[in-house]
Amino acid sequence: MRFFDEMHSAETAVRDHYKVYERWLARQAGELMRSRRDEAEMIFRRVGITFAVYGDKDEDGSGTERLIPFDLIPRIIPAAEWREMEKGLKQRVTALNRFLDDIYHDQEILKAGVIPAEPVLNNAQFRKEMMGLNVPGGIYSIISGIDIVRACNPDGSGTYYVLEDNLRVPSGVSYMLENRKMMMRLFPELFAEHRVAPVAHYPDLLLDTLRAMAPASVNEPTAVVLTPGMHNSAYFEHAFLAQQMGIELVEGQDLFVKDDFVYMRTTRGPQRVDVIYRRVDDDFMDPEVFRKDSTLGVAGLLRAYRAGNVTLANAFGTGIADDKSIYPYVPKMIEFYLGEKPILQNVPTHICREPDALKYTLDNLADLVVKEVHGAGGYGMLVGPAATKAEIEDFRKVLLANPSNYIAQPTLSLSTCPTYVESGIAPRHIDLRPFVLSGKEVQMVPGGLTRVALKEGSLVVNSSQGGGTKDTWVLEE
Repeated sequence: MRFFDEMHSAETAVRDHYKVYERWLARQAGELMRSRRDEAEMIFRRVGITFAVYGDKDEDGSGTERLIPFDLIPRIIPAAEWREMEKGLKQRVTALNRFLDDIYHDQEILKAGVIPAEPVLNNAQFRKEMMGLNVPGGIYSIISGIDIVRACNPDGSGTYYVLEDNLRVPSGVSYMLENRKMMMRLFPELFAEHRVAPVAHYPDLLLDTLRAMAPASVNEPTAVVLTPGMHNSAYFEHAFLAQQMGIELVEGQDLFVKDDFVYMRTTRGPQRVDVIYRRVDDDFMDPEVFRKDSTLGVAGLLRAYRAGNVTLANAFGTGIADDKSIYPYVPKMIEFYLGEKPILQNVPTHICREPDALKYTLDNLADLVVKEVHGAGGYGMLVGPAATKAEIEDFRKVLLANPSNYIAQPTLSLSTCPTYVESGIAPRHIDLRPFVLSGKEVQMVPGGLTRVALKEGSLVVNSSQGGGTKDTWVLEE
């Protein structure tokens, strides 16, 4: 399989936007790079930038916390390329928000037959409690993380594809910010030689967006970050973003609802809360409505939300728009709501609940990637080319037992980027997660989080599956 190399256009030719960096890299001694990598690891450990891995257990039975490996070699994107990607991201997220507003109101896209009703209305992520509820500005997904990959074309050029949309509680932005700080600390001279677009203002942009979405009657809105607690895999990020925005980090027990308003318990008495940036899944958010046994949420929160007295980022029910069974229809959403052709393409997708697609998938399991429609983190999937015959046959039984739970896609030849590994500098597969903020306008900081599959030949970049991260540079013109 042929891969698009982000740095090299051929065996020896270096792409224009990497030339200055490549000359610098050639002058660096291996010993220096190793010491810089050790320094980065030490600092990340000291700061506490870890990721809890579910399913992994230490000897005492507790969950393990891993350092997400940080790679020293940045992923560089030229300005013109980023501009086009940014336009595509704004278009896509705008259409997804229009879709969410539509299916929780008039359902015009279903009536028009553009998307079949069954996978929407019978989906576990569809929240009937949201029907008819008007959210501020019609924006359901205020913070979106869109996963993008670049595949190699037969002529050697590369094409960007959207791999999936993350609209519920997308994570990873703290690593984007910390990676940039680390690169500036370790290699300040590089930033004198390159005009790298800044990302440090993301927390300010996020806070401005959250406050802009507050209930209209509030002049000085109070926003909080709601976390499930310190045992959550992304707790570092929750605490980091609250600290960077200068707002309170709260758990469900710190909040209560009275007269359909949300309040925070403080040492000075109750304080009204107007915006909740929640990092808790729908099911656990309000025990009055969803899971009765949840201690992570706030009883009565939906009542306050329905009354228009609090804004949730993101809204209940956004999961329907990032469900993998809905993903294949996003290009049609863009045409239906915006009257435009998609700028960013989807990966060709086979919906296994459809008989022809299921037959094709079963006949080609060894060549396909098969994913659970509600899955995340690289779990519950089959990467056909990397699986054994036994694993494929076991997965075949699972797929046949519940076809509607799966989609299948071709194994994309994800682009590679030079990466500093134990053996030296070697190509490793990458993806990109830009973070899109939707408020009065749709905006983002340039770049995003580049994730890298550190195992040789691996296409799975998720941190829960041993992946690492890189700093992403968008070069300014």
